[in-house]
Amino acid sequence: MKNVTGSNGSSLLIRPFEEHDQQAARQLILQGLGEHFGFIDEALNPDLNDIMTSYVRAGHSFLVAYSGPALVGTGALITVDEGTGRIVRVSTHRDYRRRGIGRTIVTFLLDQARERGYRRVFVETNNNWYDAIGLYQRLGFVEYGRNEHGVGMVMELD
Repeated sequence: MKNVTGSNGSSLLIRPFEEHDQQAARQLILQGLGEHFGFIDEALNPDLNDIMTSYVRAGHSFLVAYSGPALVGTGALITVDEGTGRIVRVSTHRDYRRRGIGRTIVTFLLDQARERGYRRVFVETNNNWYDAIGLYQRLGFVEYGRNEHGVGMVMELD
């Protein structure tokens, strides 16, 4: 658990996911997907039906960010293999965007990746999700592949 100060001076609490975060975290992620794509196909997101089982009990990391009582951000780090991780489910509530929350979550996840001994971390996003692509580039991720659906990026860790 860590308290940080956002870019607008507000306090932000980032901590591991707990069972009582389930509904708010699922809703936040699905809402963000719906805003971007114009619809939500919940069948494409079965991992969100039980985040504790899909991520935490499976040995992965799932973080939540709170501003006061409001859950405003999420992000997860999954293990691909012994030296590799993948960042997924980074989402920030629309009313809290452009405040450094996504950047802070990804930075925490990268720190966890280093602590776990990962040598590289991958991330994928849609090729028209320009804010996400820009965020990952600013953090040091490098594009390794692109097709009509998405962009793959990687960061080699020290």
